[in-house]
Amino acid sequence: MIKGQKVGLRAVEKEDLPFLRDWRNITEFRKHFREVRELSLTDQEAWFENLQKTKHINYMFIIVDLETQKPIGAAGLLYINWVIRSADFSFYIGANNKYIGNDGIAKEAVKLLINYGFNNLNLHKIWMELYEFDSQKINFFKKDFNFKQDGLLRDNCFEEGRYWNSIIISLINN
Repeated sequence: MIKGQKVGLRAVEKEDLPFLRDWRNITEFRKHFREVRELSLTDQEAWFENLQKTKHINYMFIIVDLETQKPIGAAGLLYINWVIRSADFSFYIGANNKYIGNDGIAKEAVKLLINYGFNNLNLHKIWMELYEFDSQKINFFKKDFNFKQDGLLRDNCFEEGRYWNSIIISLINN
């Protein structure tokens, strides 16, 4: 386990799948994900099996509250390109419908994963695609972690009866 003061990151286990399914199906969360349909436990099991086959490019973690040892969220470095040393960053706090929250838990978990990506995996860039209406996450990563906007994908999401842009942001390990 990768440990911080309050949270740790550990590998995803099969018994975590009901948590992941329930968190991913929170309506306010789901609109921020590329997969917008309601997920079943069977969907999560198929995802988990695929994760086992792609461990060389997908590092997915459960965020754990160190005091209670309970899962509280998910984070990952995905679709790693080992040639250019980049990874897509996935992150949310599912417990208590926090998403990000403002209690410092998300900040510590993100720091742990960024540190792991840059200092253990030797990544050069960590990036993510966020929808323009996801201001909470955009502001969190830009302000607290100095992610910079790399690009914009026009009309790349359909939500609430209209099209929205995707914003690509990244952090470079200098």
